[in-house]
Amino acid sequence: MQTTILYIGRDTEITAVMNRLLNARPEWKGICVCSDDEAISICKEQQVDLVLLGNGIDAECEKALRSKLTGIKPGLKIIQHYGGGSGLLYGEVMSAL
Repeated sequence: MQTTILYIGRDTEITAVMNRLLNARPEWKGICVCSDDEAISICKEQQVDLVLLGNGIDAECEKALRSKLTGIKPGLKIIQHYGGGSGLLYGEVMSAL
């Protein structure tokens, strides 16, 4: 069974890298977006197991995103992704799940 991970970031280049890293593991399905509206739409339409908040999301936006996403899917796990490569990413995801 695949774990669906939604990454939300603001930098398109980093978002592309995250897409590659998340989808490199067969047990993960990564969906990577740069806009809050896209993220909200995806959460409404698809099963999402974990949300990673990436670079460039300020505190006010993060608070609003958390509220909207958990309003759609109560209990949805949402964590901050701090970067640092695939090893750290794996650790973050596994500890969140």
